[in-house]
Amino acid sequence: MSQTPLIPESKLPALGTTIFSQMSALAHQYQAINLSQGFPDFDGPGYLQERLAYHVSQGANQYAPMTGVQSLREVIATKTAELYGHLPDVDSDITVTAGATEALFAAITALVRPGDEVICFDPSYDSYAPAVTLAGGVMKRIALQPPGFNVDWQQFASLLSPRTRLVILNTPHNPSATVWQQSDFAALWQAIAEQEIYVLSDEVYEHICFAAEGHASVLAHAQLRERAIAVSSFGKTFHMTGWKVGYCVAPAALSAEIRKVHQYLTFSVNTPAQLALADMLRDQPDHYRQLPDFYRGRRDRFVQALAKSRLQLLPCEGTYFLLADYSAISDLDDVSFCQWLTKEVGVAAIPLSVFCADAFPHKLIRLCFAKQEATLDAAAERLCRL
Repeated sequence: MSQTPLIPESKLPALGTTIFSQMSALAHQYQAINLSQGFPDFDGPGYLQERLAYHVSQGANQYAPMTGVQSLREVIATKTAELYGHLPDVDSDITVTAGATEALFAAITALVRPGDEVICFDPSYDSYAPAVTLAGGVMKRIALQPPGFNVDWQQFASLLSPRTRLVILNTPHNPSATVWQQSDFAALWQAIAEQEIYVLSDEVYEHICFAAEGHASVLAHAQLRERAIAVSSFGKTFHMTGWKVGYCVAPAALSAEIRKVHQYLTFSVNTPAQLALADMLRDQPDHYRQLPDFYRGRRDRFVQALAKSRLQLLPCEGTYFLLADYSAISDLDDVSFCQWLTKEVGVAAIPLSVFCADAFPHKLIRLCFAKQEATLDAAAERLCRL
């Protein structure tokens, strides 16, 4: 019998380890300050931790309902109505998922058929394209240009075809730190109203929005929300990325299809964490209401600390990321520059080109400011030496 190992033909042959894992590993190797991967270096609310321990101690350690525990879905519905003027049905419209990434994957898998076209906006988060590929879809990308990263709606309209099935958007936007306005959603609706096209709106940073008018959600648009899935993340909101709990809100018919995938992908999500999150949302809603001010303070502190650096900072309207143009410092491409920065300067960042399928000639890096003030100050000190 042959001892040759069986090696399956890869469904995703072009993919390897994500840039986030690579840069975090490099930061660890060189003991660099890690501003690359998007996670806080501080803990979440003490009350949330206490409620998790309470529910574990009370025996809430078995499977939760597939759609999510009732109390959590109820408070999500209340929060959605308060923020966006839309009250989703607790039983049919809300599904709790194993992080936002699972919600995105389940939605894409449920909606995209072989040969369907999916439009997204580059730079784009790296989990969208693999899910579309696995579903047999074809990605159509619109390249957004700095510094505004605004959508060219004429270009968008030109990409639409009878095969267009889904539009994926992200606001506040990772990595550009820009936000959509209500006018963007109006333009989107005008473009797709006459076709059977669905919308997947990645809104995981919904509570980290610095725009004066607040976060513009697809759920606030009466026509779009009838064919849209909005995805949210408790990890981003409560500084607990390791809990991997998120949810999606969609009309009953769309939710039913998403749940068909969800029940065989994850089935149900961590029970005591769901119960703790329900308590937190109900008892301490000021946490998410005050989150814009919390992160605005960190953004402004970091921007001020970098004022004397040679980096040119782009505006940050949302998320906990800041873009910096390093063209005054180096001629290296952004991947090489981030590697050099980690090894020689002791600060890890993410190159923006990895979020794009096509060439991205701009010298931009992404820095995460979801860090303790001392961490930001130390990183800024090193960057100001450049």
